[in-house]
Amino acid sequence: MTATPRRLSQNDLGGDFDVYSKYIFDEVPKDHIPEVGMDGRAAYMMVHGELELDGNPMLNLASYVTTWMEDEANKLAMESINKNLVDKDEYPRTEVIQRRVMAMISQLCNAPEGNEVAGTATVGSSEAIMLGLLAHKWSWRARREAAGLPTDKPNVVYSGLVHTCWEKAAKYFDLEPRVVPVDPERTYLHGDDLAAFVDENTVAVGAIVGNTFTGQVDDVASLDAALQKIQEEKGWFVPIHVDGASGGFVAPFVAPDVVWDFRLEHVRSINLSNHKFGLVYAGMGTVVFRDRSDVPDELVFDITYLGGSAPTYSLNFSQSSVGTVLQYFQFLRLGRKGFELVMNAAAENARYLQEKLEAYGHFTFLNDGSFMPVLAFKLTDPEAHEHTVYDISDGLRAEGWIVPAYPLPPNGQETNVLRIVVKDDFSRALIDLFLESMDTVLGRLGGQLEPPSAAAAAKKARPIC
Repeated sequence: MTATPRRLSQNDLGGDFDVYSKYIFDEVPKDHIPEVGMDGRAAYMMVHGELELDGNPMLNLASYVTTWMEDEANKLAMESINKNLVDKDEYPRTEVIQRRVMAMISQLCNAPEGNEVAGTATVGSSEAIMLGLLAHKWSWRARREAAGLPTDKPNVVYSGLVHTCWEKAAKYFDLEPRVVPVDPERTYLHGDDLAAFVDENTVAVGAIVGNTFTGQVDDVASLDAALQKIQEEKGWFVPIHVDGASGGFVAPFVAPDVVWDFRLEHVRSINLSNHKFGLVYAGMGTVVFRDRSDVPDELVFDITYLGGSAPTYSLNFSQSSVGTVLQYFQFLRLGRKGFELVMNAAAENARYLQEKLEAYGHFTFLNDGSFMPVLAFKLTDPEAHEHTVYDISDGLRAEGWIVPAYPLPPNGQETNVLRIVVKDDFSRALIDLFLESMDTVLGRLGGQLEPPSAAAAAKKARPIC
């Protein structure tokens, strides 16, 4: 005999069961604010349940952003989340911590001793890059006006491999973007590239330490040398803004002999993403200048209506203090030796993973020579395969891993790549699990593959389709 389930309504439940009735019977509002609120537990379950459909942050190999911190850091985050970083009069100790963090980052970037520290926490590197370019545009304009020269055609030079925030900055601040096209055989900017792009109206040259697409590092020393030669021959002083969003916290510990920072005379500003390899949660970047004189006084606003005096150079006025507090925690927690250990471990894990992937015999890597723990790789012979890097990306996502596939920017758009960011929480054990998933995906796409050792010994790519 078949029993018919009793149809319950919300009226059958009540009192202590209200949270369950809301969760079971109420439709989740999609595009309007509900007329009546609900129990906090019910609201939590609804939102929590929907967010469970997101990817697992630990398996997100696409993102540079930090996804794990220690319990003590999580506790500090909750204790700081309700403090507005800009309100310096009400939260003076938080402001002291921000100044300490700026001093530490300036030292990390080898600012000259004796120079006045100039920098500020930002909401990520996008704001930091905009503040850097804005300062250089105003300084360029002041120099031109002092010389009686026109100021109506400012431009900025950068490679086609920049993050989209550079394009935004150029558009928002009325700068002509002079984009050095991508060379698929050399995915970084070199001093030899500048002569055809830099002129008397160039506000700044953008250099990238760890570009988003391939993880390669621009040859900043050669850019500095090229700009010094231009200055000697033409009389034009052109500063460099270094986009160290990805590599600013990696280079000092993994490749300390690579000169990319304030050791170079033309490097006048640097941005870093603390929420990437600075090892703090999303929502914090930093811009630091070589010297306080690199920031025009007109761009610094003295805010008094919060009480006291608060000099401010930012695009955002309200900003949680969480990122700054967590960065100070990480500096104290890890110290230089700890950061060195973490960054070199990530770099070593990236080398290990690259060796394992190379052993398949199907992939060619574009990140060779870069110290960044980032792997960008393409199919060695795309025409030999029915399947593409996009199919591999989809297959890995079905296994739970997020590995992006995309074309390189113009001039390199025929090259499609996969990219993996090896962060501090991508352990050797997780790498081995990832490789098991890669075995499954490649096997599904192209039948049973040879063991990696046999594929390497054959020294030829086997089609994966």
